[in-house]
Amino acid sequence: MRDNSKPMIIDSHAHLDYAQLSNDLEGVLARAAEAGVSHIITIGVKLTTSDRPKALAETYDNIWCSVGIHPHEAGSEPDAANVDVILASADHPKCVAIGEAGLDYFYDYATPKQQEDSFRAQIAVARCLDLPIIVHARDADNDVATILENEMEKGAFRGVLHCFSSGHELAERAIDIGFYISFSGILTFNKANELRAIATNIPEDRILVETDSPYLAPVPYRGRSNEPAFAANTLEKLATVRGKQPLEMAHITRANTLRLFNRMEIS
Repeated sequence: MRDNSKPMIIDSHAHLDYAQLSNDLEGVLARAAEAGVSHIITIGVKLTTSDRPKALAETYDNIWCSVGIHPHEAGSEPDAANVDVILASADHPKCVAIGEAGLDYFYDYATPKQQEDSFRAQIAVARCLDLPIIVHARDADNDVATILENEMEKGAFRGVLHCFSSGHELAERAIDIGFYISFSGILTFNKANELRAIATNIPEDRILVETDSPYLAPVPYRGRSNEPAFAANTLEKLATVRGKQPLEMAHITRANTLRLFNRMEIS
């Protein structure tokens, strides 16, 4: 029977197949459970490595996965914009989302056109399968918002802006089309005052938490490899900026996560 006095946090975005975590996966999962992180979504970034997140989801009852192509990989993955191939890869009972997809203009690993083509293809798959799309946005706020709005006119779909570190305008435009906003350890960084202000004003039913581990460890773990257990620190900061207790914030973000990723079967 569930102990309702303890937080039950879902880490909505981690990369458990990356070596920093997979080399000590049993320890990572044990520490997550101890911190109150009960379930994890491990994220696909390339079709050519999509078997790894899927294998983890098959092995562990409390892990689900996504299938997608990160914008960094849009120029190197041969089927980055191939709807049929992405559809086939996502045909898995524990695949609960498409992505991460999106645009990243900070680096030039793929051209803007390659990124856009892959992004739109993944939106088409998400729409077809009625799965949420996980969106990566870096230094591309207006283009991300414009593509999402344009695609929404073609047919409804749902999704989340993950590891949100953009400005007010992208948050507002995303919320206007029904999207969710997910906050990572960046929320705890000393210079993240603007982000904390955004987190204060996001509608309560649109907020998620994540680690994006092994990256972006929150205070007080900055400089270390991030892991799902540290989602508890981000949740605590989110609760503080919104004037709530961590347990209440855990209930809110858990309900939101299960509403968005509605193929997660959790009792």
